[in-house]
Amino acid sequence: MAEKIIEEKNLVIRHSALDLVEHWAMAISGLILLLTGIFELPVAKRYYIIVVPGLGWSADFITSLYLHYAAAFVFTAAGIFHLFYHGLRGEKGMIPQKGDLAASITVMKSLVGIGKEPPMHKYLPEQRLAYVGMAVIMLMLIASGLVKTYKNIYAPDMSHAVLLWATWIHNIFFVLFFLAFLAHMAAIALRPNWPMVRGIFTGAVRLDYARHR
Repeated sequence: MAEKIIEEKNLVIRHSALDLVEHWAMAISGLILLLTGIFELPVAKRYYIIVVPGLGWSADFITSLYLHYAAAFVFTAAGIFHLFYHGLRGEKGMIPQKGDLAASITVMKSLVGIGKEPPMHKYLPEQRLAYVGMAVIMLMLIASGLVKTYKNIYAPDMSHAVLLWATWIHNIFFVLFFLAFLAHMAAIALRPNWPMVRGIFTGAVRLDYARHR
């Protein structure tokens, strides 16, 4: 979306309400997928997760599986919507550009006091690179998850080799998704990024911060 500047409030609207709904739909469903994916393993009783208030169901494989399916539907729908909506609108702000890797290194060095961060546009270069990485992870999770779901519902006699490949791909990219989630949280925890936290909830950030960065 085009940014809207509100000078009198020292704010710039970076994200629309639709952008926020889209982001939180993927974020919440992604978190549920992480948790239910773990709960499908025999860990809830072993590590006493079931004694946590509200998580008594976590040792029930079928409940975890159904919640996983429901979250996967929201996650997939939000991802498809994002792809087509922003693609048809010609929005390319998150597409990596030439020099993003070098610029990302410069930004990372500035965060630990080495050098000065150069002025940036709406999206930082490392955000664009992370966007592509997350897109690949999501694509592989969705594709392998669809194969596993198809097997569970329609093809119980699916080729063992196909199922094995789908399972390995799903598990590997599950780990990558978890690591990407941790990296995302770590980025938010960095002090220079704190002013952007407001934008995650309201879509707006301070105008002076946006102009500086």
